[in-house]
Amino acid sequence: MLFTPLTAPSLQLSNRVVMAPMTRSRAVEHNTPNALMAEYYGQRASAGLIVTEGTSPSPNGLGYARIPGLFNQAHVQGWKPVTDAVHARGGKIFVQLMHTGRVSHAANLPEGAEVLGPTDEVCPGEMHTDAHGMQPHSTPRAMTEADIAQAVAEYALSAQLAIEAGFDGVELHAANGYLIEQFLNANVNRRTDAYGGSIQGRNRFALEVVRATVAAIGADRVGIRVSPYGVVNTTGAYADVEAQYMALTDELAQLGVLYVHLLDHSAMGAPPVPAAFKFRLRVAFHGVFILAGGFDRAGAESALKAGQADLIAFARPFIANPDLVKRMQADAALNPLDMTTFYTPGPKGYTDYPALSV
Repeated sequence: MLFTPLTAPSLQLSNRVVMAPMTRSRAVEHNTPNALMAEYYGQRASAGLIVTEGTSPSPNGLGYARIPGLFNQAHVQGWKPVTDAVHARGGKIFVQLMHTGRVSHAANLPEGAEVLGPTDEVCPGEMHTDAHGMQPHSTPRAMTEADIAQAVAEYALSAQLAIEAGFDGVELHAANGYLIEQFLNANVNRRTDAYGGSIQGRNRFALEVVRATVAAIGADRVGIRVSPYGVVNTTGAYADVEAQYMALTDELAQLGVLYVHLLDHSAMGAPPVPAAFKFRLRVAFHGVFILAGGFDRAGAESALKAGQADLIAFARPFIANPDLVKRMQADAALNPLDMTTFYTPGPKGYTDYPALSV
């Protein structure tokens, strides 16, 4: 089933393989996509669907060094060759909108931007800055309701710019401890106003972003990625995590968004998302359901045949194997990863991995 087409009302894919979003840090000039990035994504266009690396809808969300943005015309013009390259090879591509929130360092932000979060609590840990090397995360400013409204508007505008740039749709990054999940997660969101303190309060920001994005470009062009039970950036499970995500999924189904992309971090050592809970989410959501998290071909085929998902996302295998779909079809060996080049500028470890010779 992995190599059979998917036909949904608003999405036709050549196969069930998704290239998962992965930060690659190659947008070296003003966080603007470039020709090297167009080459990279074009090389991988045999995936049924590509979801780009996390791309900020706001100057305030550019928390990592050299990640791309999508909030001005320079970004639109930078992304157009990327979408053209993928479409020219028959692929489909969504941009993942990722506001880093408190997972940020001020040295990585452009002039005038600031580190924001649901509260002023610093995210534990460090991140790389090109200017100063590894640094502790910066202290965020707790977002006011005006800041929240501004962030929601930024997501909607970025979605409009995405369509202008030629993307087939957008994926809202509500996983891995970034801004949307900072509001969703009870271990991070300690607000006592209408944006915290309860399931409804913690879900509010995410749903406001979804509704604004749907209003901007249509529900059939909007997906969302979630990671309940993930532990990235000090998130982690909490008492009513399943009830909260069921409530969120029910709302997403009512809004008619195109897909839910569920990430299970257990392959990286985190607690697994319970299989029964995955099934409940699958049943509750009426659109396309994507599973991600440590899949190989056999595991992907098994999950599809069991009806657990409509699409399966692969991450790191796509870094070293631009022709991953062809390799899986041929049961060919995969290229080894060079982890030292994951986030470095330039083509090494990015566009220089070999394809199959036949």
